This record gives sequence, C-alpha cells and structure tokens, in this order.
Amino acid sequence: MAKKQKFPHLVGSKWTAQQTTLGWRHFQVVNRKNQGKWVFAELVAACDPQVRFWLNASILKNRQLWQAGWQRLANLETSEVIPESCPNEVHRTNTPTLRSK
Repeated sequence: MAKKQKFPHLVGSKWTAQQTTLGWRHFQVVNRKNQGKWVFAELVAACDPQVRFWLNASILKNRQLWQAGWQRLANLETSEVIPESCPNEVHRTNTPTLRSK
C-alpha cells in the first residue's frame, strides 16, 4: 500500500501571514521539497515575485502565524494602506497610536 503524501494540496495554496513577512502578508506556495520526514514549501509574495522563501510546511498549520487563503486582516492596530501596485494587499502603517492620559 502506498504511503499517504503529507500536504497533498500544498502547491498553489494561498496564505496570509499574521505579521508582515519580508514586507508582505499575502503569499502563494509555488514549490515543495521533501527532505526525509520533512516537507518544505517555497512561498512567493503575491505582489512581488522576487520576494520568496522556503518554510517548513508544518508551520503553516500554526494559526497564530498563518491563515489559509488571502484574508483581509480586519483587526489592524492602525489604519490600512492599500498600495496602488497591488490593490489586494493590506499593510500596517508605522504611525504610532496616540492615547490620551
């Protein structure tokens, strides 16, 4: 009997990082690599194909770090900025939040 493949639908899947990663939040898996018992995914930023990195695919299961699909992150601490070059990408601005005492 054939061994069940880990992460069978990994390539082509889309992910949203909970924190800005290399300047972006939205990524797509373009490649996978099996090394022994480990599976690695190559992620590419949706709006900048030159931004790419390899990640242990099991980390994508951690919902504190990643969400499946391209999600609009509604709970941002500051206002949203939508760059003209990529209208689907949402970023956190670096402006501090002022609080009254």
